[in-house]
Amino acid sequence: MSETQQKFILRTVDLKKSFGKQIAVNNVSLDICTGEFVSIIGPNGAGKTTFFNLITGAFRPDSGSIYFKDQDITRVKEFNRVQMGMARCFQITNVFPHISVLENVRLAVQAKSKHRYRLFINTDKLKELTEYAYYCLEVVQLKNLAPHLAVSLTHANQRKLEIAIQLASQGELMLLDEPTAGMSAEEVPGIIEVVKDIRKKEQKTIVMVEHKLNMVLSLSDHIAVMNYGALIAYGSPHEIQENKDVQSAYLGRKVNP
Repeated sequence: MSETQQKFILRTVDLKKSFGKQIAVNNVSLDICTGEFVSIIGPNGAGKTTFFNLITGAFRPDSGSIYFKDQDITRVKEFNRVQMGMARCFQITNVFPHISVLENVRLAVQAKSKHRYRLFINTDKLKELTEYAYYCLEVVQLKNLAPHLAVSLTHANQRKLEIAIQLASQGELMLLDEPTAGMSAEEVPGIIEVVKDIRKKEQKTIVMVEHKLNMVLSLSDHIAVMNYGALIAYGSPHEIQENKDVQSAYLGRKVNP
């Protein structure tokens, strides 16, 4: 195995997906290095979420290949990709609303442990798992809300809870699909702070789809820009800001920080 192959945690090669005559993802090849923060941006309908669905296994590509940690996962099922180390946060909040915030996270921790099939095990035997669940909640600034029912949380805090569940799954690759979707401008900085804290405390590769360019530019090592299903640019935040194709894709406006 070459050094070039070893440094990439995720690679897509000529990935293509169509729905009828509509090409949603058009021969996208993208290499993401271990430990990087990569954002995927583009106008509405650019193919960003479809590309995410191909990576996670929710959709099967028409052609092309996907490699995760040097393994071809193109035909691997979604659940198995999670077991291999992928964790995804969806646009729509996906938590168990009628159990506590802590239990939401502890169940995710347990699912990755040797106790994953013991649903009715005494919690005294799960001290280590519970402690890690509290750690995940602390990272996302929800530790003080641990005993509350998830349904009682604000939308922004439910998004934080979903990120905590991702952390609890201990995946090496975190996939954030519009983590600030539906939030007010006042709530967005809290999510940015949480993501920055994860980068500081955890050795994670993070790939994010997001419309809020200020957030993208402040967090990303590299930015991938999609338009009409194709990857039209890939580079540092500065390179993307200066790219004429990107400016054209955003209706002729320069991408400002």
